[in-house]
Amino acid sequence: MPPDLQPTFRALADPTRRDILRMLGDRDMTIAEVSDHFDMTRAAVKKHLVVLGDGGLITVRAEGREKINSLNAHALRPVADWLGWFESFWDTRLDALKSAIEKETSNDTGHNNND
Repeated sequence: MPPDLQPTFRALADPTRRDILRMLGDRDMTIAEVSDHFDMTRAAVKKHLVVLGDGGLITVRAEGREKINSLNAHALRPVADWLGWFESFWDTRLDALKSAIEKETSNDTGHNNND
């Protein structure tokens, strides 16, 4: 049974949180370091980090008085798996479109030869 993805999708729904994930993909960061990249209060950034944590997308560890935020890329696997299910849908649709275009192109080519 797949895990409950609702908290993860909720975390991914916001563009600021997606930006934070990209930054944390480059390196671990403190709240202050993350805050430096946004025009919002540190408290607002902290709320975004809490939502990302609730979605399992980041981990937080203490280093002295600092809280270090790290990307938990493994939490994206169930999301990728869920989205992967739709690949077969698109593959089928795209194959049908390709066949229709090839058929139309073949018909057009045959029609032009008879003119």
